Amino acid sequence: MKFQNIELPIGNNSKTQMMSKVTSLAILIALIFIITTLSCSLFSYPSLLKMNKYKQPVFAYDDDSKEPESLPSTYVNKCDIFSGEWVPNPEAPYYTNKTCWAIHEHQNCIKYGRPDSDFMKWRWKPNECELPFFNPLQFLEIVKGKSMAFVGDSIGRNHMQSMICLLSRVEWPIDVSYTNDFDFKRWNYSSYNFTMASFWAPYLIKSKQVDSNGGLFNLYLDEIDEKWITQIEEFDYVIINGGHWFFRPMVFYEKQKIIGCQYCSLENVTHLPMHYGYRKAFNTAFSSIISLKNFKGITFLRTFAPSHFEHGLWDRGGNCVRTKPFRSNETKLEGTNLELYRVQLEEFKIVEEKAIKKGLKFMLLDTTQAMLLRPDGHPSTYGHWPHANVSLYNDCVHWCLPGPIDTWSDFLLEMLKIESLRSTNRETSFA
Repeated sequence: MKFQNIELPIGNNSKTQMMSKVTSLAILIALIFIITTLSCSLFSYPSLLKMNKYKQPVFAYDDDSKEPESLPSTYVNKCDIFSGEWVPNPEAPYYTNKTCWAIHEHQNCIKYGRPDSDFMKWRWKPNECELPFFNPLQFLEIVKGKSMAFVGDSIGRNHMQSMICLLSRVEWPIDVSYTNDFDFKRWNYSSYNFTMASFWAPYLIKSKQVDSNGGLFNLYLDEIDEKWITQIEEFDYVIINGGHWFFRPMVFYEKQKIIGCQYCSLENVTHLPMHYGYRKAFNTAFSSIISLKNFKGITFLRTFAPSHFEHGLWDRGGNCVRTKPFRSNETKLEGTNLELYRVQLEEFKIVEEKAIKKGLKFMLLDTTQAMLLRPDGHPSTYGHWPHANVSLYNDCVHWCLPGPIDTWSDFLLEMLKIESLRSTNRETSFA
């Protein structure tokens, strides 16, 4: 900025002193402006005040780079990223309950006194390659101008809240929900025009709670839940999940007639196994997605994440008090968990073939094996204060944040990178 000499009827010394004062005043004003701007930024984004206290993973590129430096190793090596072991990662976690407001109270384990912290300090190591840490910058560049929906139960919401915390190192989202209903939330990352949403649908299909205590549900196996299916047509990515609600007593309907039940004592009603209703629910959900006229997005099936109740069922004193992961040779998927997982894989294979014929893509986000090995990652009793007047069971279903569920975003980003690469190659081949 250039200041003009001010001609006054005074001597040369006075003129010099006046110019010095004007220059000093200009510098002071500039400093005040800079300090004020920085202060506003910090108070507008409080995470900036805290983020340097926690180690950040080394990213493949910085803010100015738009592409990864090289092809994903998992793509080059044709590696199965879902088969592996948990190995120590002393640098984790990359956020805390004090730096992320998105953590649900019931998964805020450190806040409510969990005494150990090692459960946060592991990473997933595939058997034949390395799985890169979640890179929020790279993720937001890939999904720029797009949208992603999480459809299913509260584990899906658990996943979305984990992702919000991981992305908070770059940007906080703005609530753009169409309703005040906590079960149907939408968040927008304005700098990237990326929208993320969660739609509550624990059964995926139409259901009705029969009693006020949530002890019995009617499931309409051939009717989709309209609350979510009518909203996903606009989304680029849809992540489907479901499982834990199917352990409840249920009455099954098809064509508006009772065909059987599960864990019920109704007279003259056929008892059907859990996997019957589970298979029908996914079949109806997948069929409804590929029947949408304007849906062009990618659908991910996020596979069942087993619970880890020991010494009793969830409603009979079962708990999860382990503090370390299993090794892959220390446990195995079996019983009902194995049955549900097989149903998901079988229904996925069926819809994948149908989707290809319609020009749609289904992808398998297979978290089952990794999460089977993490009995240490659940809230247990640390989802509330020890003597709080709450009617909650020990939680061995959801996942502490930070915690092992953060790895799901590692998986998802790697899949998105590979899909982005394949899409680019397809476009190049047709050019």
